[in-house]
Amino acid sequence: VHTLLPLPYSYTALEPHMDAQTLEIHHTAHHNSYVTKLNAALADFPDKANLDLTALQHVVSVTSPAVINNAGGHYNHTLFWQNMGPVGSSNPTPFGELAAKIDQKFGSFEAFKGQFTAAAVNRFASGWAFLTVKQDGTLEVHNTPGHENPLMDGIGTIHGVPILTCDVWEHAYYLKYQQRRPEFVEN
Repeated sequence: VHTLLPLPYSYTALEPHMDAQTLEIHHTAHHNSYVTKLNAALADFPDKANLDLTALQHVVSVTSPAVINNAGGHYNHTLFWQNMGPVGSSNPTPFGELAAKIDQKFGSFEAFKGQFTAAAVNRFASGWAFLTVKQDGTLEVHNTPGHENPLMDGIGTIHGVPILTCDVWEHAYYLKYQQRRPEFVEN
């Protein structure tokens, strides 16, 4: 059975960039609904029901749209929460091996931020932007529709391990930013 984990910070911790009301609704209503619906959908796939969330991503293509969408929604949101933290609680820029890979692939951290922002802003309709470590060890910035992610074998064109994501479904930002997705992504 999959469960909704508590956030690693309070609902007010990301202000002023993300307001507490949006964060709480996003976590307790939207993310929680993916977890609930995933558990219900897995009843039709008992051989997949005990897989951990990451392992499940690799086999969703042989299940159903309900499992694909809700397993992806649960995984992507879990990563999204882990990628954020209160101002001053983490390093403002990558360091070590990740910084070297970003410089090698994109030329600079600023160039990477530009490409990541463009991937998020230019995602038509709802979806996700990702920074992914591909199977060959290189980095890739891309976006996916719906709740697809690069762990999903047989779905999408870029596969690997996502290490950074941005939710660009409107529920992630609409209360504070309305239709201003670029402003949300920049913040």
